[in-house]
Formats: sequence, C-alpha cells, structure tokens
Amino acid sequence: MLQTTKDILADLIAFPTISSDSNLEMIAYLATRLEDCGAEVQLFTDPSGTKANLFATLGPKKDGGIVLSGHCDVVPVADQNWESDPFTMVERDGRLYGRGSCDMKGFIASTIAMAPTFAKSVNDRALHFAFTYDEEVGCIGAAHLAQSFSDLGVRPSVAIIGEPTEMRIIEGHKGCYEYTTRFQGLEGHGSAPDLGVNAVEYAARYVTYLLDLKEQLRDMSPPESAFEPPWTTVNLGAIHGGSVHNVIAPKAQIDWEMRPVQQSDAVFIKSRLHAYCHDVLLPKMQVIYPEASIETQIVGEVEGLVPTLENEAKQIVSELTGTQDAHLVPFGTEGGLFQGLGMDVVICGPGSIEQAHKADEFVTVDQLERCTAMLSKLSQKLAS
Repeated sequence: MLQTTKDILADLIAFPTISSDSNLEMIAYLATRLEDCGAEVQLFTDPSGTKANLFATLGPKKDGGIVLSGHCDVVPVADQNWESDPFTMVERDGRLYGRGSCDMKGFIASTIAMAPTFAKSVNDRALHFAFTYDEEVGCIGAAHLAQSFSDLGVRPSVAIIGEPTEMRIIEGHKGCYEYTTRFQGLEGHGSAPDLGVNAVEYAARYVTYLLDLKEQLRDMSPPESAFEPPWTTVNLGAIHGGSVHNVIAPKAQIDWEMRPVQQSDAVFIKSRLHAYCHDVLLPKMQVIYPEASIETQIVGEVEGLVPTLENEAKQIVSELTGTQDAHLVPFGTEGGLFQGLGMDVVICGPGSIEQAHKADEFVTVDQLERCTAMLSKLSQKLAS
C-alpha cells in the first residue's frame, strides 16, 4: 500500500495545480481512479470553467457519512530556491520532496491508494471524498462546494480534513480573512506632488494605521484563548504600486489578511479601517481628485473551527490513531465551512505545516505510513 501511495503522490505532484492555474487535469485523474473503484463521482466547476471540486461517494447514498477532504491547489514556487524540480517527486533520506507533498497531496494520495480497500469494506455508512480548488487563496472552492451541497442528495455528519498536522488531532483553529485593498489616485509629475493624488502614499498611510491596529489586538486577547499566539493576528502580504521615481503613482494595491480569535476582533479591524478611510484618507484625496477611491475586495472570510464538547469526528480519529489528545493551531483550513454545514470536524493529516509553502517542501515516508495505518483502521471500522 505504501508504494501505491508514493506512486500516486508522484502523479499528483506532477500536476502543477498552483491556485492561479487550472486543476482540471488532476481532478480528472482523481475522478478516474475513484470511478474505477465503483465510486459515484460528481464534479462542480467554477464560473470560469477552468477549475472544479470533486465529491465522490462509496457506499449507500444516505445521510450520516464520513468525508475525507483535501484541497488540490498549491502555492507558487516562483522566487524559491529548490534543489530539484518542484513538480517532480524526489525521494531522499526518507523524505518525499515536491510542491504539495505535505500540503496536502500526501493525504489525498493516501485516500486514493486506500479507495479500492474502502470500496470492499464500506457497509451501512457511506464514505465520501471531497477535493476542492483554491483553498490557498481564501477557501473559495470549499465555499462553492458548501453551496452545492443541496445538489449532492446526501448530508454527511463527519469530516476528516487531512491538512499537515504530523498526524495530531486538531479540533480548532482561527478564522482566515483575506482582503485586497485598492487605491485610485491621480497621476502627475513628481515635481508637483500637490497637483496629483499619490496612491502609494495613501496606501502607506493605510498600512501604518493597519499595523497600529495590529498591535492593539495583542491587548484584546481573550483570557481563555489557547491559541498560539493567543490574539488575532494581521499579516501584510504584498504592496503593489508606482513605477518610477518622478511619477505620482495613480494606483496602489495592498494584499493583507487577519486570523481572528473572536468575531469581535474582525469587527473591530474592519470598522476602524472603514472609518479611517471614510473620515481621514478619502476627504484628503478627493479634495484634489473627486474620483479618487479606496475599495476593499473580500477575497475570502472563512470562519474558524470551533472546538465542541461533542465531536464524533474527534472520537473516530482518536480511536483510529490511539491518542486522546487534541490541539489547536493558528493556521486556517476549510474546517469551519464543513462545520457550518452541520458536520463534526477534525483536522488530521501527514506532514508538518513547518514544511508547507517553502522551497524543498516534503513529507516523510513515516508520516505517510501513519496516515495509511489510520485509513486502514477506518476501513475496518466501516466494515463492522
């Protein structure tokens, strides 16, 4: 089984499913392998027709099934110094290198390798596979899948999401809110700055204010917060704008995110930024150029995964892995979306988040073996 998993992982890594590109070839590959096992496969394409979610079912088509979930997309490799081709799996010293090896094609490969076994063992409780697009840019595919659930004809009750946790059980994480804020100013010559509206300058003021709010969040951490760090975080991902030294930049863009511990923190950040733009920045911009604007696009607002006292997913994975410990993590997943559909959810998968998104990303063979062992026990549980 391990060799099969490694072979499938090599195939999956070879699909360059960066979020900006199509995932259809990988989805077709997964669909074929699942259909060969007798699964009923449904595909849901995005509005562009270049990406798709996959939802497949083994066993009876009725409510109460278990979902094994993973995302197909990976982050870019540009400007990273890899020792080998990031889209060709390489095995060295017990590690399997390649983009997406741990985040999170290793888990997907394990589930597909086990699919023939699942097909023989599924009895009264269905097993589902949910593979999504664009998790890395705001969980867009999972949100789309959630909207499509009324068309699936079934309502699963448990979701196991295989993000890299080193096979630890994760029962909760922060939310993940991602935004792009765009500034429209007025171009002009650098020698006469008062005659133009420098979008880069106003973007810089916006960033300064945002970073001040970021520091205030440290003092707003709930006393009972078990997250690390315990407060809501803000990250400035990218700033774009301007061209040369002596031109007043007419456009600028900021890509940023926050990871809320509590909903009130998100409201605090958004309301303060709105007031700052409306009451301070825009009046100054529009005195010179009435059509100046500041617009914030919501890339994704994915709620966190909230720990619950009763969680069948946690009970199942605890039984499969032999550990009762459950943890919280600061990074976001699609778990909150599945929880919002009424499912019990845990995160548990091979690999370490410390390797994700970096050059020479890898998953260890040992981690894949542990994942396969968990899935093998799940197969036995489904049979009984």
